[in-house]
Amino acid sequence: MADSPDRSDSDPDEEIMRATYRALREHGYADLTVKRIADEYGKSTAAIHYHYDTKDNLLAAFLDYVLGRFKDSVHEVETTDPEQRLELLLDQLLVELEDHRDLLIAMLEMRSQAPYKETFSERFQQNDEYVRYLLETVIAQGIEAGAFAEVDPDHVARALMTIVDGARTREVVLEGDALATARQTADEYVTAVLLEDEP
Repeated sequence: MADSPDRSDSDPDEEIMRATYRALREHGYADLTVKRIADEYGKSTAAIHYHYDTKDNLLAAFLDYVLGRFKDSVHEVETTDPEQRLELLLDQLLVELEDHRDLLIAMLEMRSQAPYKETFSERFQQNDEYVRYLLETVIAQGIEAGAFAEVDPDHVARALMTIVDGARTREVVLEGDALATARQTADEYVTAVLLEDEP
């Protein structure tokens, strides 16, 4: 997801993104206003509108920001071992979210607006395609390296995405330990489907 926005940066866009992060965690999507973002930013609403015409434009930029942070965190993984890389990727998708529950709620609220807001829909679609691409790529590399069983990488990636998406929704709507359960379930699925030929 995104890092905790405690660090101060000289880039106004970065500072506004961090302020948006904090405001979303504090108020959620439904109660989010440009004024509340400006309060977190420490400047007037005019300072926000100087960079972003509308709240929706700002939130579309925020979705880009979150995806960019996720991409950065994935690229920091320094391993060529497919099994370990898949484990770390699943950790990023599930375990890391446990410390960002308020933001997870806000993101689910924003996702629920995707059918009505094309800019949101495009970002969530891009995010889904990117994550699925990452999963599919590491699975295909594992098959090529002989670490994983011969499977359809696209199908397995989609199944893992279903586990991730379902867990995120259950974590928000029903609370509890859905993310931890999903992480264990993902491991069990990977073992059963990708590592079935291992002794």
